Amino acid sequence: MAYYTQEQLENMGFSSLGKSVKISDKACLYSPELMEIGDYSRIDDFCVLSGRLRIGAHVHIAPFCLVAGGVHGIVMEDFSGLAYQVQVFTQSDDYSGRSMTNPTVPSQYKQESKKPVRIGRHVIIGAGSIVFPGVDLADGCSVGAMTLVASSTEPWGIYVGNPARRLKDRKRDLLDLERKMQQERDSK
Repeated sequence: MAYYTQEQLENMGFSSLGKSVKISDKACLYSPELMEIGDYSRIDDFCVLSGRLRIGAHVHIAPFCLVAGGVHGIVMEDFSGLAYQVQVFTQSDDYSGRSMTNPTVPSQYKQESKKPVRIGRHVIIGAGSIVFPGVDLADGCSVGAMTLVASSTEPWGIYVGNPARRLKDRKRDLLDLERKMQQERDSK
């Protein structure tokens, strides 16, 4: 994977850009002036990122993801991650037939749902999953592959299915590992 150089990243005009950020030169970023990217985060090949985004530190977005922040935005807290082909939306057309749909139709003929999305600390979202507008994925959640997340979650749960349902609690051992990693980094 080829990444943009630090100079190239700085010239893109991000709202803020952390240190040691890696973004594939095959990723598509629309409106980077609306994006904040934290330290040590990585965005891989063939991802499409658009709209208002706040990406924390140590965040990973795997290949072929769509992160559509729109007007209201997506927040990805520290240590969160998206596996291959995850899609996160902050807006959606009304599919009921009460209004027209698609971006070629003027807004007065549509009834779009537009709501922010939050992906909490240490949340990992499995391959092929979809997150709908307005969802708050609480800290520590794990979302299994191919899961449809249409409503917000409770902290430290493992969620699977269509629609997502809580399977069981997720272990918190990773919090000790985070502290250890930070201590080692601070001691250098």
